[in-house]
Amino acid sequence: MLRRTSSTRMTRLPLILVAIVTIPFATQSSAQQTPQPPISPAPQDWPRYGSSPESAHFSPLAQIDRSNVNQLKIAWTFDTGEEGGLQSSPIMVNGVLYGITPTQKIFALDAATGKLLWKFDSGVKGTQPDRGLAYWSPASPASGAPAPRILVGVMNFLYALDAATGKPISDFGNAGRIDLRENLGREPASANSISLTSPGLVFEDLIIVGGRNPETLPAPPGHIRAFDVRTGKLRWIFHTIPRPGEPGYETWPKDAWKTSGAANNWAGMTLDPKRGIVYVPTGSAASDFYGADRIGDDLYANCLLALHARTGKLLWYFQGVHHDLWDRDFPSPPVLLTVQRNGKSIDAVAQTSKQGFVYLFNRETGEPLFPLETRDYPASNVPGEVAAGQQSLPAKSAPFARQLLTADMLTQRTPEVHQWAMDVFKKIRSGGQFVPLSVGKGTVVFPGFDGGAEWGGPAVDPQTATIYINANEMAWIASLAETQNASDARTLFSKQCAVCHGDTLAGSPPAIPALKDIGRRLTFEQIIDTIHNGKGRMPGFPNLSTKEASAIADFLTSGESKELESSGPPLLAMKYHLTGYNRFLDPDGYPAVAPPWGTLNAINLNTGEYLWKIPFGEYPELAAAGLRDTGTENYGGPIVTAGGLLFIGATNYDKKFHAYDSSNGKLLWETTLPFAGNATPATYAVDGRQFVVIAAGGGKDLKSKSGGIYVAFALPLAN
Repeated sequence: MLRRTSSTRMTRLPLILVAIVTIPFATQSSAQQTPQPPISPAPQDWPRYGSSPESAHFSPLAQIDRSNVNQLKIAWTFDTGEEGGLQSSPIMVNGVLYGITPTQKIFALDAATGKLLWKFDSGVKGTQPDRGLAYWSPASPASGAPAPRILVGVMNFLYALDAATGKPISDFGNAGRIDLRENLGREPASANSISLTSPGLVFEDLIIVGGRNPETLPAPPGHIRAFDVRTGKLRWIFHTIPRPGEPGYETWPKDAWKTSGAANNWAGMTLDPKRGIVYVPTGSAASDFYGADRIGDDLYANCLLALHARTGKLLWYFQGVHHDLWDRDFPSPPVLLTVQRNGKSIDAVAQTSKQGFVYLFNRETGEPLFPLETRDYPASNVPGEVAAGQQSLPAKSAPFARQLLTADMLTQRTPEVHQWAMDVFKKIRSGGQFVPLSVGKGTVVFPGFDGGAEWGGPAVDPQTATIYINANEMAWIASLAETQNASDARTLFSKQCAVCHGDTLAGSPPAIPALKDIGRRLTFEQIIDTIHNGKGRMPGFPNLSTKEASAIADFLTSGESKELESSGPPLLAMKYHLTGYNRFLDPDGYPAVAPPWGTLNAINLNTGEYLWKIPFGEYPELAAAGLRDTGTENYGGPIVTAGGLLFIGATNYDKKFHAYDSSNGKLLWETTLPFAGNATPATYAVDGRQFVVIAAGGGKDLKSKSGGIYVAFALPLAN
C-alpha cells in the first residue's frame, strides 16, 4: 500500500515495501522446491509471448538490418480461412510456429514454409481475444520425461497440448484441460465469467495465470493462480481481493471479498527467471465506474505486484490508482531491463499505463527510479461515492500522451467540424486525470479508456535501455446514470450491458457495435448464445438464466421491455452505471481533437529523455486529400531487433506493416497487409534465414471486413 502524504500538492510519494507470506494451496514435494536453472532459449527462437521472460519484445537477430530491410518480401502466408480478427502473437520453437485462429483453434506450422503440421479444435463455444500461447519442456529431457507441451487458453479452459501432435495431454487436469471458473471461491463455478485472453506464464514446472473478468457485477475475483504443468493441479493462489486476516483486507469494506469482483490480471505477466519473481499488473475492480460498494483503496486492484513465482508470496507492490473510477488498468506486461544511474547498473521493471506514463522501479525492492508526485483531486458528487483524495503520477519521463484537453486542441479539419466540436466542448467537463465522473454531465477522459498505452505492450532494446511505446490519443466522454430499481428487461440490460453498449444501444463503433438493428444481423438464438458465451471484446454472462438472456434478446429485437419473473436472488447492481463508451468523434467519424491521434515514442530510460516521437498511422482517405501523418488508433505492440529495426503493424485504418530505424524513428519500409495487423509481430530464424511474421486479421474496425491471415516476411533467397 502507498503511504498517504499530507495535502500539500506536488509532494513525492514514498512507497511502503512489504513481504507478505501467502500459504501455498498444496504442499510441494522436495523435488518441486528445488530451484531449477532457467532454460536459455536459442537466439533464433521466439519462444514466449513478448519474446522472452522479461517481455522485452527484443531479438538479437540482425540478418535483416537498416541497409536491407527495404528488400523484404513475403516468404509465406497461412490463411486460417476464418473471419473475426486476430490479436495473437505467435511463438516459434525449434523450427515450429504455434498460433491461434480467430475462432480459437490452435495450430502448428513449419516456420520456414508456413505448411500446416497440425490443428486443434476444442469445440468450446464462444470467442474472446486470444493473444498468445505458452510453451513448456522439461528442464532435463531424459528418457521418460514428459513431452513438450503447448499451454493455451480457450475461453474459460486452460489446455495442455502435445507440442508435436496437438493432442490434449490426457493426464493434465480433466482429459487435457482445467476449468478456470473453479477454485475462485464463488459458487456455482459455472456462473463465473473468466477467459484467458493473454497467455499464462511458464516458470519451471508451473503455469501462472490470471484471466479476463466482467467489468460489471457479478464478477468473480481476479485471483492469480499457479498450476502444475504436468498434472494441472493448483499449486498456489494469491487473492487479489484479500480475505479476512490478509494484508490489504482493510482497504475494502467488510465482506467485500464475497461480492466484489475483478482486480484481475488480463494483460499478461513478466518473469525474472534468475530471481524467481513474477511481475503481475492488475486491473480495476468491478464495477468499473461506480464503487460505492468498495469504498477504500481496493488493494490489489490497479497494482503492479511482485510475487515469488514458486509460492505466490507477495514481495512488493505499487498501486497506480486508488479506488479506480476510470478503468485505468495496467494494460500490458511490464518490461525488465537494466538502467544506469550515477555510474551504477540497476535491474529495473518498467510499466506503461493507459494514462500515458512510464513507471520505473527497482525490480527487487519496488523503489521508484523516477520520482512520483502526489496531487490532490476533487471529490465525487455522485451519491454514495467516495473518490480517493490523492493520486500519484511519475514526474519523469514526460507523458507520452497529452493529459488535458483544452479548447485550442479541438479539431481544425474543417471550420464546420471545429465549430461542432466547440459547441460540444462547452457542455462537458475537462479537468485532466482523475476527475470523477458525474451524473448526466459528460466528463472528458483523455487519453481515452483505450489509452495511452494498450495491451500490445512496449519493446525495449536492452543494449541502450530505450523503450518504444505506441500510444492512442483519443478523447472519450463519459457520464453516469441512475439504475432503475425495476424488474423488466430494459432495466436488466442497463445493469449488465449498458456500460458498453449504452442506454441508447448506440455502442461505441468501431470497437463496440450498436445494437439498434442487432435483429437484422443475428438470429434470436445467436443473440442468446452471444450473451451467455461472449464474443470478441464482450465477455460472457453465464450468470444470467435462460429466461433473463431471452428477455434481453427480446428487448433488443422487438423493443419491448417485459416484466421478468423472479427466478432466484436478484442480481447485484450498482445504483449508478456508465451510460456508454463514447469516443469524442466528429460527425464524419474522425477524432474531434487535433492530431496526432496516435504516436510512436522512444524514451531513454537511463535519463528519462525522449529520443524521438512521431505520428503513427493515417486515414487513407484523409491522406489522399492532403491531410497526412495524423496518427490513428493502434492496437498491437512493436518489436525491436539487434539489426537496428523497430517492426510494428497496429494501425487500424491503413492496414500497414512498418519497419523504422530504432535510433531515429525514420520509416525504412512498409507494406499493406490483407487486414489490419492488430497484433504484435514476432521474428525468428530457421536454417540461418530470418523471418518476421505478423497476424493480420483486423477486427478492431467494424466498418472493414475481418479475417485471419499470418504473413511472414524475409529477405529474398540468393539465386
